[in-house]
Amino acid sequence: MLSDVNLWPLIGVAIIIVGFVLRFNPMLVVVVTAIGTAFAAGFPIDKILATIGTGFIKTRNLPLIILLPLAVIGLLERHGLRQHAQNWISSIKSATAGRLLIVYLAARQLTAAVGLTSLGGHPQMVRPLLAPMAEGATEARYGTLPERIRHKLRAFSAATDNVGLFFGEDIFVAFGAIVLMTTFLREAGIDVEPLHVAVWGIPTAICAFLIHAWRLYRLDGVLARELAAEGIVSLSAAAKTPTRGV
Repeated sequence: MLSDVNLWPLIGVAIIIVGFVLRFNPMLVVVVTAIGTAFAAGFPIDKILATIGTGFIKTRNLPLIILLPLAVIGLLERHGLRQHAQNWISSIKSATAGRLLIVYLAARQLTAAVGLTSLGGHPQMVRPLLAPMAEGATEARYGTLPERIRHKLRAFSAATDNVGLFFGEDIFVAFGAIVLMTTFLREAGIDVEPLHVAVWGIPTAICAFLIHAWRLYRLDGVLARELAAEGIVSLSAAAKTPTRGV
């Protein structure tokens, strides 16, 4: 028979959901979640405080690591990084948002596959460079864009970075998830080499690239039709879009 399982520690999941839905400070939500989960699991107060203190000491340099790159990116944006990126991509006549994002998806996935996961990312690449370039390429073709289209381009830019990183890093043999999977399987009596797991991540990565690249291929046609429906471009101009959506 199965013994009774204490499900109260799962209250931390509810605290996280409620905290983020109500848009409380993320750090406060995480701390309250940790304390609530520990109490629900029956941890004594001295062990809770000791664990929190140890975690704080080990990660006290983390804010510096995060804030320094953000400060540099902020200075670059203040001096026209986004505008220069938009102007440069606008000068390339054949550039479209879909084509640009397909190229970035390939580059992001390949670099993540060899462990270079820090070359991209939302704060250092998507926001200051990739999204403005996608907007600039679309503006060069259709003119001023409504906010809804701008937000759509930004969402596709962020999604492209996520897909490239997530499925690319699964091929990297030293990735933490691969080590975790092989360790778990070894404890279950299944001896699997990390290289074997990484190799079998390649078909998944290829499928992810093809599926998302197809979505990006359709993006230009979808944008053209949406802009034509809003009267921003003519239907004839939309029909000349090089990549039509289905």
